[in-house]
Order: sequence, then structure tokens, then C-alpha cells
Amino acid sequence: MNDAQFSFDKTLLTYTVAIVGLGLMGGSLGLALRGKVRRVIGIARRPETIQQALAMGAVDAAGSTLEAAAEADLIVLATPVSVIIRQIADIDRLATAGALREGVVVTDMGSTKAAICDAMAQLPANVQPVGGHPMCGKETSGLNVAEGSLYRDAPFILCPLPRTEPWATALVAELAETVDACPLTLDPQHHDRLVAAISHAPYLASVAVFAAAADLASGDPATWQLAASGFRSTTRLAGSDPGMMADILRTNRVAVLDQLDRLRSQLDQLARLVADQDDAALRQSLAAVQSKRQLFLDKHGR
Repeated sequence: MNDAQFSFDKTLLTYTVAIVGLGLMGGSLGLALRGKVRRVIGIARRPETIQQALAMGAVDAAGSTLEAAAEADLIVLATPVSVIIRQIADIDRLATAGALREGVVVTDMGSTKAAICDAMAQLPANVQPVGGHPMCGKETSGLNVAEGSLYRDAPFILCPLPRTEPWATALVAELAETVDACPLTLDPQHHDRLVAAISHAPYLASVAVFAAAADLASGDPATWQLAASGFRSTTRLAGSDPGMMADILRTNRVAVLDQLDRLRSQLDQLARLVADQDDAALRQSLAAVQSKRQLFLDKHGR
């Protein structure tokens, strides 16, 4: 245990960072922080994951429980949303017992923020909570696909609580910048509404497109012989981990349902245009979306 008061001096080089969860996100963070912090401690349940992370240089030291974060100045929770919420309760217990550094900063990488920030609000005063969400990833998961460049140019959302000290938010922002991400501060509920539109509903749309094709293919196997790159790219998100995605959808239910209503409305409108056989109106509608998408890519494409 180290109960020395933490102080922020605008450089991560002297700080110890604990990463809880060594999958794609946690492993990539460890690789990206190599040589940029004093020490990276990895925490994972499986001994083979710990050994792999050590061997690939993603962490400098490791343990299997949160007690291994006793010397950390910054703890990053890089596990699924429901697991993060349970781990926050464990941090509460350890901090209350004086088993963590006084003033330790706790952040996370969960894909929804309101539920996590609500849990963080219960942490004791000797913990500084900052919700976090780097907007990047892959459809495949696990330490095997971790890469240090994963966060480059990605938005890194910060959701400080009303009680969070400004220096703690600044520290997590510096963490984001250190791995070449772009920090952006949002309210948790605002964040959840936006990611429902640009991440969670698109995942469900991808699932629905594949499921509809699979339904057809069950009676006509030639369907799959015709499926090419367009179908593969459109349904790429359907390959995401179903347990992780179910967790995300459960903790962002209201915003996701609202966005699905918007999506349903758009599909209904397109169906009417096709049914009406109004080629000019259909072309106009498709062209308008094409133009808006191109403007988005020109301004925000990475």
C-alpha cells in the first residue's frame, strides 16, 4: 500500500498505470504506453493472458486481482460494461480499506457511460473518477489482435463527474493524447445518445441484414454464392462479440430503442419510395444521403 498524496504534474512519465483487462483494448493501451509511463501493471484472470502480455511487452508487471493495483496512480478498467460496474464496487472496497493510493484516478473504456458513471459516483472521496470511452476497436477481440496504434486519431470521450477534480480529468486527457487519441468531454447521457446512433444501432442493423439474408439462404443456398464484398462490409459489425454487445445494449436500452425508431422510420420511408415506383423521388432521396455521407467523410474521415 502507498498512501502518499497523488499530485498532478502534467507528465505521465513518472506515473504507474494499472490496466484491468488485457484484451484488445487493454493490451493495445499497454503497448501504446510502452516507454511513456513509469510502469504498466496488467491485471487479468487467466495466467496465460498475463504471460502473453508480459512476453509481448504490453505490461511491465501483472497480477490476477485488483490488489495488484495498490501502487497505481491511474487505474484503467478495460473490461465489458457489466464487469466494469462490478470492478468499481471492488475498487470502492479497496479504497475504503486504504489498499489503494490516496487520490488514485479511476477511468474506464466502457462503451456506455451513464451506468458506469452512476456506479463511479458511489466511490469514496479518496478516489478520483473519470468515465472514459475511446471510439475505436475491431470486430475481433482478444490480446492476440492488440496493437499499439489502435488509438491513433480516435476520439477519446471523457465523462468527469461533478465531484471530479479538474487535474484528474486533465490526467486522463493526457493519457488519451499520449496514445495519439483526441480527448473530448461529454455528459454521460449525451454520450450514450450519440453512440446509440453511430455504433449500437448500426451493429443491430448489421445483424438484421445478415439475419434476413440467412433466412433467405435457408431455402436457397445459392444466396451465399452471390454474397461478395458489399455484403461482407455491410455485415462486418455482425461479427462482433455477442456477449459484449448484449451487455452494451442492455446498459443503453433507452437510447438504442429511440435510435431504432429513427432507423425504422427511414426504412419505412425508403420502402414507400420503392413501392410507389417514383424513380425521381427515390433517386433524389438516395442522392441526398450520398451527398451528406461524402460531406461527413470529407470533414471527419480518418
